[in-house]
Amino acid sequence: METWLTLIFHFFALGKLLVPSEARAFFVFGDSLVDNGNNNYLATTARADSLPYGIDYPTHSPTGRFSNGLNLPDIISEHLGAESTLPYLSPDLQGEKLLVGANFASAGIGVLNDTGVQFLNIIRISQQLSYFEQYQDRVSSLVGPDQAQQLVNEALFLIALGGNDFVNNYYLVPYSARSRQYDLPDYVEYVISEYKKILARLHELGARRVLVTGTGPLGCVPAELAMRSRTGECDPELQRAGELYNPRLVQILSELNSDAGADVFVTANAFKMHMDFITNPEAYGFVTSKVACCGQGPYNGLGFCTPASSLCPNRSVYAFWDAFHPTERANRIIVDQFMTASDEYMSPMNLSTILAMDARE
Repeated sequence: METWLTLIFHFFALGKLLVPSEARAFFVFGDSLVDNGNNNYLATTARADSLPYGIDYPTHSPTGRFSNGLNLPDIISEHLGAESTLPYLSPDLQGEKLLVGANFASAGIGVLNDTGVQFLNIIRISQQLSYFEQYQDRVSSLVGPDQAQQLVNEALFLIALGGNDFVNNYYLVPYSARSRQYDLPDYVEYVISEYKKILARLHELGARRVLVTGTGPLGCVPAELAMRSRTGECDPELQRAGELYNPRLVQILSELNSDAGADVFVTANAFKMHMDFITNPEAYGFVTSKVACCGQGPYNGLGFCTPASSLCPNRSVYAFWDAFHPTERANRIIVDQFMTASDEYMSPMNLSTILAMDARE
């Protein structure tokens, strides 16, 4: 009887994988911009598992997302017509749920292994890739190796890395170890060279469509305004980091695509997307792009968002939720750009174009 039920389940799972509208799995790697709860299962200070995080989530409770509600991967999943992927460490990621994909992201991490050491136990990017290999073994045992490979090859991937290598490493403290070791242009080159290896490894592991987000305008987030700005103007040094880093990221993705002979990697100009509503918040319906909704101190940019923090009553008119992270509404604007923006924002094409192309294949 057990064998018969197993066969039925395998048949059902294989059937799902062969239906294009349902087949596209989604995999997420990176930091707190895309973590949807992995850090809840770790002994780390980089966590979002208490209110008011999640206040506007459907359950009105914290989930580990660094948002008042949904984050970037959730909103992309909506566009894919799929349920949100579960955190890889979630005990609920079993059976059929595995076929939806998985989120491996962990708040606090960077491209470099020494980024985020102050947060203690977080899932470095090398470990995220190891978990992805483990995931593939689990799916292989569920539906067979050929179907597992097809699921991965046809999946959409999202990776968000790099910002923490600046704000939680190079610029974390004055005269940090990395800033003594490298001047900024050389540090950017070092981070980029390491990132290229990570992305090449992701391709080796089967990724064929990967959305890579550049860093946002690091000097404009409420945390940096609180620490570095007397006038509310973006910090020029941290802005320079993004201005050096993002064009180099586009270059290495172009090189990787050339090596692969296909448009595997697509870059999102998160810097420009954010700067649009930072420089003209009213055009997007925001009352401020400087003050965080939740926090304390100047611009609500100091420390963590906690139950003791001041909290704005209407999250939809704030661009920033906490000291570093956008509100759900800002995330929705960003994902809309992922989907439909011109090559000024998305290179070499936007996500809608990718989905339409892949649907025809």
